[in-house]
Amino acid sequence: MDLELTEEQRMLSESVRAFVSRELLPHESDVEKQGEVPAELGQQITQKALEVGLYAANLPESVGGGGLDCASLAILERELGKVSHALQGFAWRPTELLMACEGEQVERYLQPCVKAEKTECFAITEPGAGSDIMSMATRAERVGDDWVINGSKHFVSSHILPDFAIVFASTGVDESERGPRKRVTAFLVDRGHPGFDIVRGPRCVSQRAYLNFVLSFNDCRVGPGQVLGQEGEGLVLADKWIKMGRVWVGAGCCGRAERLLDLSLEWAATRKQFGQAIGKFQGTSFKLADMATELKAADLLVMHAAHKADRGQMTPTDAAMCKLFASEMLHRVAENAVQIFGGMGLMEDLPVERLWRDSRLERIWEGTSEIQRHIISRSLLRPLGA
Repeated sequence: MDLELTEEQRMLSESVRAFVSRELLPHESDVEKQGEVPAELGQQITQKALEVGLYAANLPESVGGGGLDCASLAILERELGKVSHALQGFAWRPTELLMACEGEQVERYLQPCVKAEKTECFAITEPGAGSDIMSMATRAERVGDDWVINGSKHFVSSHILPDFAIVFASTGVDESERGPRKRVTAFLVDRGHPGFDIVRGPRCVSQRAYLNFVLSFNDCRVGPGQVLGQEGEGLVLADKWIKMGRVWVGAGCCGRAERLLDLSLEWAATRKQFGQAIGKFQGTSFKLADMATELKAADLLVMHAAHKADRGQMTPTDAAMCKLFASEMLHRVAENAVQIFGGMGLMEDLPVERLWRDSRLERIWEGTSEIQRHIISRSLLRPLGA
């Protein structure tokens, strides 16, 4: 399969790379220290992203988005992945789940997000239900035509305090071939709505300026117009987001790994010990060779999955392999980079220690490495009856 970039894709890559270098990277260190992006800076980034057509590039042109295909989005995500999520969030995309909006929801939620007038968050993870989504305790009960939501969500991440949440709650139980199965529905709930509370969660060692929130629902009553999609089809919507999200994580990991490799190459070529550049010692040069080789392999996996997604052929296994290998590749690249830099690799004066810390999160969110291995191994064994 030919995975070489087209001329248009190369131009896209160069354009986003220039945007990241000019508008985002200069602020990364200060934002890390402050623990959040100042409101004025965030607005400035978003405005410039809108001007160059970067914002909402993932959504169809029919709703005002950029209409990029999955392969192009992977290229875009790879370049944005070189900078912290706190900054790239102001330049990137609303969730594709909003394409399920109908009627008044289009003007109330979808269009404002496309225009960067509103920001949403994806709320599915709970204190007792992380990878095990079916253990979800948040429930929504029908009362007349309305729904009353009770429960809580955590690890809900966003670059900014969201204007509304896409909340997943159990709305009943269905019988399936494997026994009773919770029926999950997605709801659109505005910040400030009675019974809905959102507060900042604990600060994470990775992506320190990228915010996470805790959401609480206490007899939160919403109307039928707040259901996103159809009742009981929440997991279908969530699966689309999660599956492609794993490809985007893989692409971002490749971008971050390339940044680490470039930093390591420059250091290895200029740092001298025992009268010569440390890159001439096999202990360093072999690490660089491994870093470059694994990065190339991860890039191929990402683009292969993205091309299959464009053809409607990508499987959960494709996405799982992409996320698993790329995130663990980034971990190994980050470890090698710290070792090449030595003591300086752990100093806040250089970006290596931050990239090293940030890499740890990639093996957890959007499904842990163990979950990805479960998906892959299950697809291998099921045809054999195991």
